[in-house]
Amino acid sequence: MSGATKAIVEPLLRWYDEGHRDLPWRKNASPYRVWVSEIMLQQTRVEAVRGYFERWMQAFPDVCSLAEAEEAQVLKLWEGLGYYSRARNLHRAAKLVGSQYGGALPADFKALLALPGVGEYTAGAVASIGFGLRVPAVDGNVLRVAARLDDDFTPITDTKYRKQITARFAEIVPEKRPGDFNQSLMELGAMVCLPNGAPKCGLCPVQHLCIGFHREHTLLLPVRAAKKARRIEEKTVLLVRCGNEVGICRRPSAGLLAGLWELPSIEGKPDAAALRKTLASRGWQVEKLLSLRGAKHVFTHVEWHMAGCEVTLAEKPPALTFATPAQLRKSYALPSAFRPFLSVLEGEE
Repeated sequence: MSGATKAIVEPLLRWYDEGHRDLPWRKNASPYRVWVSEIMLQQTRVEAVRGYFERWMQAFPDVCSLAEAEEAQVLKLWEGLGYYSRARNLHRAAKLVGSQYGGALPADFKALLALPGVGEYTAGAVASIGFGLRVPAVDGNVLRVAARLDDDFTPITDTKYRKQITARFAEIVPEKRPGDFNQSLMELGAMVCLPNGAPKCGLCPVQHLCIGFHREHTLLLPVRAAKKARRIEEKTVLLVRCGNEVGICRRPSAGLLAGLWELPSIEGKPDAAALRKTLASRGWQVEKLLSLRGAKHVFTHVEWHMAGCEVTLAEKPPALTFATPAQLRKSYALPSAFRPFLSVLEGEE
């Protein structure tokens, strides 16, 4: 990594000190706060995380309060952030930290790495930022910076490449301020060495060391392996009403959105007559059907193309759990995929 030598350390730290984003988890950067923020930021934009982080810290200010919480409360606070396994892993890890480490995250990279949901990057971020340990924290931002610094056309999705970059950055992380150095790299990738569109090379504190810039290759880098096309699933989401309550059900315990509450649905997009027939075969006594505006939701590997239908029943079928709209908002975590269909309940109690 000819570009990412020790020569980048001081310019990056000076640039970071001159002005970086005012993020809530950078205030009182305790190991617990760093850990929660890094898990929330996985595959989620910074601006989307701010409010969630503040609310989480109000509810669970430390590891012990999180460990003692009910899973339903944890998932409700996570509602809308997606990738709910992250919340479940936080909860599991908090219980483990409570039982094995007395409620304090261990100041050890390997011990952090052993916690549920913690990979090398997250362990490195907590260790360096929260504990001041001299370890790297290499995420997508850092890989992009490295590829441009080196003018390296190896796909950054390549596992071997990631390991090489991590090992090389481990050599240049400074003894003093390792957390600030790692954050300066993250900040550079997020604010200057941008992922989409042209990087702001004129603002880069290490432009003079960037081989990709001097060879005019920054728009070509980094290289990523081609993504597989997402699978498309068509379904009809049912907003089931009986009296003043709405019917929900749990998803299977494994797979996409495992174990979460959802609005019931059926595969495909049948017309009204076919839908009535399908629901009647379930023993549902349908009084009225009303079409709702459709929606699309994109997951990592699959897209849901959804029609919607409001279904009024004469009796509650035992397969569903019923709750008032107010109870849904307060106590049940429903994935954001169903938000377009829940919008018709706004203002209802």
